[in-house]
Amino acid sequence: MTPTDPVPAEDLDRHAAKMAKKKAARDRMMETKTGEKGLIIVHTGPGKGKSSSGFGMIMRCIAHGMPSAVVQFIKGAWDTGERTLLTTHFGDVCQFHAMGEGFTWETQDKSRDIAAAAAGWDKAKSLIRDPAIRMVLLDEINIAFRYGYLDVAEVLAFLEAEKPPMTHVVLTGRGAPEALIEAADLVTEMTQLKHPFRAGIKAQAGVEF
Repeated sequence: MTPTDPVPAEDLDRHAAKMAKKKAARDRMMETKTGEKGLIIVHTGPGKGKSSSGFGMIMRCIAHGMPSAVVQFIKGAWDTGERTLLTTHFGDVCQFHAMGEGFTWETQDKSRDIAAAAAGWDKAKSLIRDPAIRMVLLDEINIAFRYGYLDVAEVLAFLEAEKPPMTHVVLTGRGAPEALIEAADLVTEMTQLKHPFRAGIKAQAGVEF
């Protein structure tokens, strides 16, 4: 049988019955999911897509008319497509704060990196405290945790005490601390199966930045 052949009536009936049963089970499950809350969301792992996924969520918020904000902790010195798009077209609904100066091997100044991370966190706190802002993306903050620029316990204590109940906070970057993973509501780990960088292909506009 090929995809263009007509499907036998008994197969159609069997499929319809199977899907009806699946829908009924799904509807019963959805009836039990009535709660709402602002989520702590973590995107981590060695694979590509952590920041991209976070920015995708920001675009969803914008589409729903939900005020949002971005604080970049490491890649602030880069001119990225996300930054250009958000600042030039959606600045009225999404604040964008590029607080980092690049990776530590680029700045080669640890005290400066620590000061930049602290300034980024101060800005993040003011944005998270504002109940009108529905989502705050803390891009690459996990890198700041990993290098010891920020204290994850301090960040988690702040989120527990001061995050408004309906505010979503997204934290990205590889190597998320275990304490953050434990405290989060939603954690996704990106794995890397293949990457063109290993084949000598440099980062490309529209794909990497």
